[in-house]
Amino acid sequence: MTKQDFILLALDTFSAADWMARALRSAEYEARIVQDQSELSEAIQKTIPALIVVGDTFDGADGFALSAEILERFPTLPIILYVENSAPTLAQRAVRAGIGGYLDSSATPETLVEETRRALFRARRLGDWLRGEVKRTTASLEKKAQFSESERNKLTAILANIQDGILVLDETHHILLANKTVSEIFRLNGNPLVGRHVKDAIQNADLSALVDRADDDILKYHEINFPDGRVYNAQYTPLPRIGGAITMQDISYLKEIDNLKSDFVHTVSHDLRSPLTAVLGYMELAERAGPLNEAQKEYFERLRASVQHITNLVNELLDLGRLESGIDARRENVDLENIVKYSLTIFEDQIKKKNLKLFYQTEGVIKPLHANPIRIRQMIDNLIGNAVKYTPPDGSISLTIEAQEDQIILSVGDSGPGIPVEEQSRVFEKFFRASNRPDHVEGSGLGLAIVKSIVDSHQGRVWVESKVGVGSTFIVLLPANSA
Repeated sequence: MTKQDFILLALDTFSAADWMARALRSAEYEARIVQDQSELSEAIQKTIPALIVVGDTFDGADGFALSAEILERFPTLPIILYVENSAPTLAQRAVRAGIGGYLDSSATPETLVEETRRALFRARRLGDWLRGEVKRTTASLEKKAQFSESERNKLTAILANIQDGILVLDETHHILLANKTVSEIFRLNGNPLVGRHVKDAIQNADLSALVDRADDDILKYHEINFPDGRVYNAQYTPLPRIGGAITMQDISYLKEIDNLKSDFVHTVSHDLRSPLTAVLGYMELAERAGPLNEAQKEYFERLRASVQHITNLVNELLDLGRLESGIDARRENVDLENIVKYSLTIFEDQIKKKNLKLFYQTEGVIKPLHANPIRIRQMIDNLIGNAVKYTPPDGSISLTIEAQEDQIILSVGDSGPGIPVEEQSRVFEKFFRASNRPDHVEGSGLGLAIVKSIVDSHQGRVWVESKVGVGSTFIVLLPANSA
């Protein structure tokens, strides 16, 4: 026996509900009259009707609003609206509300049954279409899943054979993916990584520091050092809506080459000091041996300037060597404001000679640094000296010292030629000089390398913000009162 379609009647007028129920039962439908909204809601949940006839008012509620509420929960459930007093606007409103059928007080049992059959037919057609779409979508998803699995296997094979370590993290720093090289780098002996927090899975201080600064740090490069001498360059790359990826490249051999180069430069620089001192000494003796003509005096002055230039270069190389070797461990409380003011007096004549405008200000209470005063003075001299040297006449330089929690931020800006974007990452390298520097500006290319070494030795950070034709600003961040 075919199961009868179940129809709910939700009308305030009992006489209308009664004749509708009798007419529907005569047409072999199962019909039930509900008395209020709670009974209607319970019947819908328990019996899942094939159709509902709703009055224009029911249990104090507007029929349109009640129909909209039902359709929001059951979008494919057909509804017929019954109104006592028909009007064209009501029919239009019913169509706009998504109600499938419309009857008024002139309706007969035959009209009711016919409208019910039409509504159920449309609902079945809609159901068949939806089931077909779901089937097609499911088949498409299955194909995509098969394709995705194939692509995933290819990706896994590629990542497994890449020599660089690769970690993919979610937004909470849990590991989504890690290739075999990561286990080899950290000597994890094949321990499972996926799903664990990166700090729990890989206990390494340098990696933890990179993860901590990944979300808000400007610098995304970090060195990961190991007790056996291995050094890896790690880079953090944000991945939108995923988290981030960390790639690690072995740069141990580059570090070894750099150390050999530094040792060589330091040795040569040290050995150069004696002959340079001898040259200066013999120049003084030559001047005492007898009077010099004007041409000879000019030659001696040029020779003295050249020897002094080489001596300065040698001294800078030796300073850099001492900084990189960590020899300068002296620390005491240092008042940064006093050092800046003293350094400005040193450059006062040069600033006046070039008619430069100087803007100097402090913000907040500047706490003392726990630092090497000689090195901090050297750092500030180099930064201010560069600003004065590269700023053209009638230009401007600026100095700002800002207190920010337990950090001090020093900014030194100029209105010089600026640094090309592609070269800004190299300005702190030894002997590097920007391609657009003015020809008349002399220098060894070691000043900023020394600045970075000093900042690094004080657990700080330094970076540059520059725009060609506008100028450059060097920003130094140092911890205050860090014992």
